[in-house]
Amino acid sequence: MKFKASFTDDGISLLDKRFLPAIDKVGRVCHVYLTPTHAMLLHNLLGSTGPDGDGPQCVAQFAKDLLFREYNVSSRDGNRVAFSVDVALLHRAIRSALAVHAQSPAAGDAPAAIQVKLVNKQTPGSRSAAPFLTFETKGARSAVVQDVPISKPLSRSDVARLQDALDAAQELPETLVQVPDLQQLQNLVDRLKNIGDLLSVTVTQYGDLHLQVSTSLVTLGSEFKRLRILGARANAPVVDQNVSATIRMEMAVERGEALSVQVSMKHLVKSLQCHLAKPDCIAPNGACLTVIFQYFIPGTRLTDKSISFYCRLPVLDPGTS
Repeated sequence: MKFKASFTDDGISLLDKRFLPAIDKVGRVCHVYLTPTHAMLLHNLLGSTGPDGDGPQCVAQFAKDLLFREYNVSSRDGNRVAFSVDVALLHRAIRSALAVHAQSPAAGDAPAAIQVKLVNKQTPGSRSAAPFLTFETKGARSAVVQDVPISKPLSRSDVARLQDALDAAQELPETLVQVPDLQQLQNLVDRLKNIGDLLSVTVTQYGDLHLQVSTSLVTLGSEFKRLRILGARANAPVVDQNVSATIRMEMAVERGEALSVQVSMKHLVKSLQCHLAKPDCIAPNGACLTVIFQYFIPGTRLTDKSISFYCRLPVLDPGTS
């Protein structure tokens, strides 16, 4: 089982500035999953184990050429390797590597790429070798080797479980709506979280998104209307325009033209912390609640297929469809 690669400047910057800070807000530990074509950061896909419990699942998937100049991964399991790592330790190592890498090179020399590889090392005081993710960086005045402790690489059966969970998580809901103003949505959720612990989310095939929190004393909600629709869509009945948003949502659910679910407010707040990855827009929906962060090729409105980033929230109430 081997892995060795050298980062692209853009790739390691993406991890440092966007994705590792975002995933660290969701959970302390993630799986690094390496295949011949992609590198992935996966949080909580194997169920309620570890310190993060049964909260949101989070998937960040990158085409290998986006992150790495050179990339070699090999194993007896279809050249797939997976292991778990503390997100904060991984981020700290990358920040340190970038600090050394930023040292001005000698005249005429190009800066060396930051390299990463899997190693087994016997540390002082231990009787056996342990696995590490090792970063090697050379600057003008120093060279640094950093060892990030990782779990023992997953077995063939556990890699298969991880792949099955990833395949299931990639199933898109029937209808998605895009919310281009992520800050507005986050501000709304920040206000609602002070009222209750459970949030009802309804998405219609007309492009409406309705969020509502209810307690024994108060019910408060907000609606985003005429959003861009991806997937199944329908025309909103004219009569619906003359009734309240709550009744409109209930009527749409009864007609089978909307989905309504209830989720933990804490889980949604965690998922929206992924705004640190600076997505172009967000598309929520609900059989479980799927929050997709979509990226565009700079200067265009074309989807950047080299990056995939989304969260799935467990549904507390199965809702109605």
